[in-house]
Amino acid sequence: MSNPLLVQLVRHGEVASHRGDVPVTEGGIARAVAAGWRLGEELEPGERVFFLYAPTLRARETAAAIRGGAEASLRDAGRRGQVELHAPAEEWALRNPDLYVAGGRVEMVSTPEALAAQTGARRLTAEELSGHRFFRRFWESPDRIGYWVQHPDPPGEDWGAVARRLLTFATSLLDLPAETRRRYVCVTHSPLLRAFVRRYLTREDPGEPDYLESVDLEFSTKGGAAVSFRGRRGVVGDVWGTIAPEG
Repeated sequence: MSNPLLVQLVRHGEVASHRGDVPVTEGGIARAVAAGWRLGEELEPGERVFFLYAPTLRARETAAAIRGGAEASLRDAGRRGQVELHAPAEEWALRNPDLYVAGGRVEMVSTPEALAAQTGARRLTAEELSGHRFFRRFWESPDRIGYWVQHPDPPGEDWGAVARRLLTFATSLLDLPAETRRRYVCVTHSPLLRAFVRRYLTREDPGEPDYLESVDLEFSTKGGAAVSFRGRRGVVGDVWGTIAPEG
């Protein structure tokens, strides 16, 4: 592969619920390890692979499981010394949308109780939060993340701001020296993938991605990137999002 940088935005592994900072299920860990094994099989000699994760437990566990699977795959094939696997590291740019309630940043959670638990010293109750102007409809929606993607004025970052944050971060990786090909496996959350695909590929919300599904960005030396998701491809010309479909 001639291009120096590949960024893979990966949704975290399966969770039982979104009622707070929950872990990945046992089955989700096993599938993440299997995904890492497949990754190990496709890595080329000389690649440097970085594993980044959003600041949540489920993202951290997923990144560790994928790396573990990749390492086992390379070791089993006698190729461990051919590829440089870095330890997983937290990356703030991969966080969920910045939403604010009662003067503090909160995560998208599935119940008023889980939201109340994030208010800390402000000590708002679930009952007080149940009528929140944004979250009330968010909880009622059959597609909660879709509600945020379509909302014209959420209490914080909208989908466009999140998409640009991701592209700006990914593009900035080109600032680093590129002696060998680098791959970044970035474990994050479905709102980021949906926002990115809508802004830079399909122009519409693709719906909820599967656990461990990814959006791939293949950067050229000039800074543009080929974007692929579910068989669709496009080209992002720069961080401002000049796109052109392929095929």
